[in-house]
Amino acid sequence: MKNLLCFGDSNTWGFQPGAAQRYVSDVRWTGVLQRELGPEWRVIEEGLNGRTCAFDDPVMPGRRGLDVLPMLLDTHRPLDLVLVMLGTNDSKKHFNANPNVIARGMSLMLEMIAKSNCGANGRDSAPPPRVLLIAPPPLGPPGEFAEFFEGAAEKLAALPTHYRALAAQYGCEFFDAGTVVTTSGIDGVHWDAPQHANFAAAIAKLVNGYSARTAR
Repeated sequence: MKNLLCFGDSNTWGFQPGAAQRYVSDVRWTGVLQRELGPEWRVIEEGLNGRTCAFDDPVMPGRRGLDVLPMLLDTHRPLDLVLVMLGTNDSKKHFNANPNVIARGMSLMLEMIAKSNCGANGRDSAPPPRVLLIAPPPLGPPGEFAEFFEGAAEKLAALPTHYRALAAQYGCEFFDAGTVVTTSGIDGVHWDAPQHANFAAAIAKLVNGYSARTAR
């Protein structure tokens, strides 16, 4: 069995727009992905509301991805593939970060994974796992979180270009979630259930393609 760590924010956690509740596991994209991939893969869900790449949030402590990623890599080793989808919360108004700064935070996480020894053989001399870097989708129409995300739409629209360049630099797989996901019209940030299914189907194709390449 191969291990896939999914490291993300509230859309990986499964925040249901308009309800402030969590989708059940078989509706969340990670649960759908597990069904799509079958028993060959174990999908490990590590999503958290408000998680950032590199910023400490004064009103939501413990959300800085760089602080917890090393622990999670060791917790779930050996890992064949790490999917990282963050950046939406880094675009919040109170962080005052432009796309270059957000991408720099992501690059620090990619460096961290690249220097880890959490790859498939699970030994201290193991290579790092492969990485699938995901650019989060654009924001939808302003909703209940509009005050936090004032000015964020433009930043997130630029992230795919920055993340694609990072993927080339670090030898990662890359995917733009905005090509298959539209954020909810209810709050402009989170995904309705059909979008979770759309995203999972697209990721399953990428992961199966990765499996085919590594099996050769």
